This record gives sequence, structure tokens and C-alpha cells, in this order.
Amino acid sequence: MTRQDTHRPSWDENERLEALRSYGVLDTEREVAFDDVVNLIAEICQAPIAVVNLIDADRQWFKAERGLGVRETPLATSFCAKALLEQDGMVVPDAAQDPRFACNPLVTEAPHLRFYAGRLLKSPQGLPLGTLCVLDAKPRPQGLTPLQEMALTTLAGQVTSQLELRRALLERDRSEKAARLAIEASAYVGAWDWDIAADRVVADERFAWMYGVDPAVARQGAPIDLFRASVHPDDGPRLTQDIQRALEGEGGFVSEYRLVVDGTTRWVLARGQAEYDRSGAAVRLPGVAVDITERKQIETNLAETARALSESETRFRVLADAMPQMVWSTLPDGFHDYYNARWYEFTGVPVGSTDGEGWNDILHPDDQPRAWAAWRRSLETGEPYEIEYRLKHHDGGYRWALARAVAIRDDEGRITRWFGTCTDIDELKRLEQGRELVSQELSHRIKNIFAVITALVALSARQHPEAKGFSASLRTRIAALARAHEFVRPHTETSKTTVGDTTLHSFLADLFKAYADDTGEPRVLISGDDAVFDDQAATSVALLFHELATNAAKYGSLSEKAGIVFLSTARQADRFLLTWTERGGPAVQGPPSRSGFGSSLATLSVEGQLGGKLHREWNADGLKVIVDLPDAALSRRRAAIMAAN
Repeated sequence: MTRQDTHRPSWDENERLEALRSYGVLDTEREVAFDDVVNLIAEICQAPIAVVNLIDADRQWFKAERGLGVRETPLATSFCAKALLEQDGMVVPDAAQDPRFACNPLVTEAPHLRFYAGRLLKSPQGLPLGTLCVLDAKPRPQGLTPLQEMALTTLAGQVTSQLELRRALLERDRSEKAARLAIEASAYVGAWDWDIAADRVVADERFAWMYGVDPAVARQGAPIDLFRASVHPDDGPRLTQDIQRALEGEGGFVSEYRLVVDGTTRWVLARGQAEYDRSGAAVRLPGVAVDITERKQIETNLAETARALSESETRFRVLADAMPQMVWSTLPDGFHDYYNARWYEFTGVPVGSTDGEGWNDILHPDDQPRAWAAWRRSLETGEPYEIEYRLKHHDGGYRWALARAVAIRDDEGRITRWFGTCTDIDELKRLEQGRELVSQELSHRIKNIFAVITALVALSARQHPEAKGFSASLRTRIAALARAHEFVRPHTETSKTTVGDTTLHSFLADLFKAYADDTGEPRVLISGDDAVFDDQAATSVALLFHELATNAAKYGSLSEKAGIVFLSTARQADRFLLTWTERGGPAVQGPPSRSGFGSSLATLSVEGQLGGKLHREWNADGLKVIVDLPDAALSRRRAAIMAAN
């Protein structure tokens, strides 16, 4: 009756363990029904040890045992674990002679087991749960007698029946508990049974309390009018009609109405089914009632919310149509589903024709790739959308527009919608172009003036050779001022000066050439850390130091022949400091009584354009100006590239 250890089980171990645990028997207290079985089988088989053994994942646990004195042992030494691999059970006449158990510590050491006989305990699905077994320290070459085998098989069946009974009771308890919890958690009010002929309504306690009736009276039965007294007066006629319709029709009764008890109003849904006698007359109407107050409140709230949303949407559309801008909105994925009236007035397209991705066809062909790229980037990142492009006007031409959009997010940060506007800036663009033409014309004339002055100085020098040195120095200053003018004059995107990637020191040295001494030596001495410098910062820096140098030449150290300026630059962590220190000029009497346009322009350049801080110290021996900039302010393009990489 033995098999090799290599025998494979026909069941899944996870399913077996799940079935075992469904009985809720593991680690429970001893029970007389199971103890009686092990005592009886031990006597019948004349065995010192008998066990009801259940095989868990990593242990064998004994629901009942005789002769062991413990409730569980490790699975590694288990005889019964091997028995699970057999069809019905296992008998080991002499464990010392069986290769499966000869080295088992329970055989080689105390209690020196030699004989084992067990019958499987199986679930209705055939999954092995454990065994009923007997063990002896003496070998039994003949095994069990036929009577003992029959007793072991019969009592194993009895244990299985006890386990099934236990599971059935457990499931019943769970079901009753779940039903009770469901009823308590639900809106169930109670049940009633109306004897129509006797006009006697019998109801349970919950129904009676809800209708304001004494539960004792409801259990004995009372006229229906006693219960109907709590129905809201406005709902009484409808309830009467519903009852009459059920009694005269197919018998189904359904009615929603309000109950008013102790000043509290609640909604209930009553359902029932009329019963009839042989003549077709309704004799009984049993049913149940459910509290639907919460549902009614939700419905009311939803109706109010829907009404509010409708009113809000109407107000939004009226407001959007009244705006001078074109207003549009999209779903979270960027699908355009709304445009205001201004959009259709501007474009002249049919309503709905630009929904979805149709808006892209309204853009100038040269602007479409750029607009699409910017829009996709905003959809991917959730960042605000802003771009200038040309829109096709209803007259067939294109006009410049500024498009902006922001994402609307819910409480969890998810984008729920995009709202955007398009503003007609065509006139502004034309004014900007006109201003640029004027600026370029003025710049051209100023440069012509510099050229004329330079020519006049050169002509005068030829007539007065003794002034040749003075002439050369003056022409150098005029040329430097002309170069500085290129940076400080107003620029647009198309006309701004492009200095490329150069260094701050070389840029400033060129700017300060106009203030050199008679021999051409610089009077603004630059020292410290140099920095890469690009055209995005050129104008702001040029304005700042052109203003400082001009003021120094008028009132400060450069107004004296021996005066000088020290300009030090230093990089400190993520900041870049520029310190302008004047020496050798007139004594400083203190800060001026008012701030001039030039000083305001310098402050604006630093704090408004470069995102830094400007600090002035009016020391007696000379003005000191400290400019504190973000390290990236002098080369924004390079910083942006590095950040992207």
C-alpha cells in the first residue's frame, strides 16, 4: 500500500489550502466530538497514539490527539503528509524498514514510531485535508485487522461529516451576519402585512418606529389609518390612488411618499403584492418599505446642480460672446469643442467647422508647424500655452493674433479642460513695425551725426596739426559712443543687436573705450570672473553700464582727470556679482534728492529685465554699485539648452 515519494499530487496545493481554511477549524479549541473519535479508534486499534491531523502549509495541526501531548509538529517529520499523496490513505507496517521513513527522527529517536495507519479526510471536491490515523512504537507486519480497517474508514468519514457540519454552520453564521449588516447598512425600513377584509396591519418593529406607531401595537395589528396618519398631507391622495390601483389591477403596489414623525420628514418607497381569493377580490397586501430620503436628497441636489450648471453655462456663453477676444475651449486631450461668437465673426467660417483639429486650417501655413508644436508641448506638460500667429480673416487676408490658454485642474491635479483666447493684435503689430522704422531712421541719423562729427574733428585736426593727438582721442571716444548707441537704442525682435556668444569682459571693455584717458588707457578697470555673454542680455547690460559711465563722466570719478572706476565681477554659487566702485572723483555728499530717468532705467534693466537686484552706496570717497544677478541671466540661451539636455 506504499508508493514512491516521486508520486505527483493530482490537486493544486493552493486550492487544497484554501479548502482547508474554509472550514475555519485550524487553531480552534478541542471539541468533544473529535476527541471521542480519537479515543474510540485508539481503543479499537489498540494503539497508544491516535490523531485527527490537518495538513497546513508548513505544519501538521491536530484537532484531536491521544498519546502525543502536543497540538502541532513540523511538516518535515509528518507521516500524514506522505499519506496525502495516496488515494485513500496509507499503512506502514514497519517504518524502520520503509525507505520513506527509516531516517525520520520520529523513528530513529523518541517516540521511536514503527507502525502507522491513516485514512484521508477529503473535501466534497476530493481535496485531501488531513488524516485520521493511529501510530504505535511496535511494528505490525500484518497491519490492521479487517474490523480495525473498517472502523478507521468509518470514523474518518465521521470526522469528515463533523468538518462539513462545522463549515455549514460557519457559512450560515457568516450569511446571517452579512444579511444583518446589509439590512443595517441599507435603507430597509420594515415589512407589513395588511389583512384587507379585517383592516388589520401587522408590522415589524422598524416599520412601526418609522410610522410613529407603538411596536407592541404593530405586532398585534392595527387599522391601516393608524399608519397612514404619518403620511405627508400632500402625498396622501397619491398613496390612496396607488393602493386602489394595486387592488383593482394586477396586484403590484409601488408608491413613494413622505412620512412626518416628531417633526422629521423622511421619504419611503413602499412595494407590495396583493393576494386574491377565488372570486378575485383582494384579501391581503403584504410588502416592505425602504427609506429613500438620501436618494431623494441626492436627486434634489443633482437637479439643483444641473440647474445651476445650466445657468452657469448660459452666463458663461453670454459673457464669452460679449468679450472682444475670441474665446475657445478644449477637452483634456486638446479636442476643440467650443468657440464664442467672436471667433465665428472674425473667421467667417460655419459654426462647428473648426471643432477638433479643424482650427489649424485657419492658421497661416507658415505658422501651422510652430503653433502645433507649442500646443502639443502644452498638452504634454500642462504648461500655459502662448504664441503669436496669423489667423485667416473673413475678408480673406491674415491678421496677427495672440493666443493664450491655461489648463483647468480638479482637486487631484488632473486636467479637466483647457480655456483659451485669441486677441487680434494686428494693429499693434503694424504700430510696432512703424515704430521700428522710425527707430531705425533715428538710429541711422544719429550714426550719421557721429560720422559727421568724426569727419569734422578729423578735418579740424588737419588744419591744426598741433591738435592731432587730441583729435585721435576724441574720434576714439565718438566711435565708442556710436557702438554703445547700437545697444542702448530701442530694439524689436527683428532689429535687436546680435553679439553672438562673447564674454562679458570683452563686451564691457569695448563699451568703455569712450572713457579712456588721453593716451588710450582705460579708466574703467575690469577684473574678476568672466562670463559667457549673449545678445539676450546685451541691451540691458549696455543700458546699465552706459548710464553708470555717463554719470561718472558728468558727476563722478571720471569727471576728474585722475579719477578711475574699478569694476569687479565674481561668480558665487548660482549668482553673479558685479561691483562698480568709483575712486578719485569729487566727494560724494550723499544720495540725490530725487531719482532721475537714467537711474530708474538702470534699476529697470537689472531688476525688470535681468531678474537681479541693484544696490547703491553713496560713500564719501565715491559711489559704489552692487549688481546681484542670477548666474543664467547673462547667457539665457545657453542656460536653456543646458537645462533641456
